Amino acid sequence: MISFIARRLGQFLFTLLAASFLLFAVTEFSPGNVASKILGPYAVESQVDLLYDKLDLGDPLLQRYTKWLGTLLGLSSNALADPAISLGLSDPRGARYFGNLGFSLMQKEPVVDVLARRIGHTVVLTVWAIAFIVPIALTLGVISGVNAGRPVDRGISGLTVTLTSLPEFVTAVALLLLFSAWLGWLPGTSTMTAGDQWSAASQLVLPVTVLVIASASYVTRIVRASVADTLRRPFVRTARLKGLAPRRVILQHVLRNALIAPVTVILLQVNWILTGVVVVEAIFAYPGIGSLLLQAALFGDIYVVQALTLLALTVAVGTQFVGDIAYMLLDPKIRLR
Repeated sequence: MISFIARRLGQFLFTLLAASFLLFAVTEFSPGNVASKILGPYAVESQVDLLYDKLDLGDPLLQRYTKWLGTLLGLSSNALADPAISLGLSDPRGARYFGNLGFSLMQKEPVVDVLARRIGHTVVLTVWAIAFIVPIALTLGVISGVNAGRPVDRGISGLTVTLTSLPEFVTAVALLLLFSAWLGWLPGTSTMTAGDQWSAASQLVLPVTVLVIASASYVTRIVRASVADTLRRPFVRTARLKGLAPRRVILQHVLRNALIAPVTVILLQVNWILTGVVVVEAIFAYPGIGSLLLQAALFGDIYVVQALTLLALTVAVGTQFVGDIAYMLLDPKIRLR
């Protein structure tokens, strides 16, 4: 078990390193050089050339990546904080520390501070969404799978297929019209501002509901298919022939084996909610990292976009690592090499 975790951890770090290099390369080779992106479209050529030289942007790509990685790990200083560049950027933690992601050109402050104000809101949104998605999807999926082909299965399948086909913005607009514009039960925005007339809990209802509808419907379909397939396995038939109660067969034999595929999907939902809910956060003005990514992309804030993409890569690779551990716990016969 320990050797397996060690191997997977090594693969995790290697994958993250390779992905970070590709991210850095894509950022570097996007239209326009980094110096012009930092200074903006109205900078004069002399300013761009000066910053280009100060940041050593003429060095080979691998050398620049090594310097960027060194800054991220706290092994070297962030060149943007150099007073000689005259960008007016400063970091209270100094120019060298672990996790130095550069500066937000949009807000003129360290990226870690910008993320710190936003990531907590997205984590809250993720936790509440997953807390509803998992039990709803498992319950409906198991009921549908056990009753495959029956009216209850057709009803659940029809509902989940319909909800899965709806884009998030359609669901969000429909809920806003119903519960905010017509009934007035819930706020139309979720700014999570202190002193707002609406409580924080009420502001979370609509964003969480949209995420639950979008994700739980899809996960339910996966659970249903997995349960229906597992029920046809020989070991389930053997358990039934032994006279075990149907409830015990489902809970102890079917569910554990049927959860392998849904675990992957649920972990993917965590990654999607934590790093990709741009539409939901933008519609409800929710101050999370999804709306921050949209603002940074529109402004051209390359260091924020870079940091959020790196966060998404870390979460994606991390959820795969957790999934591998979950597979082994669910089915010890699985041998991952």
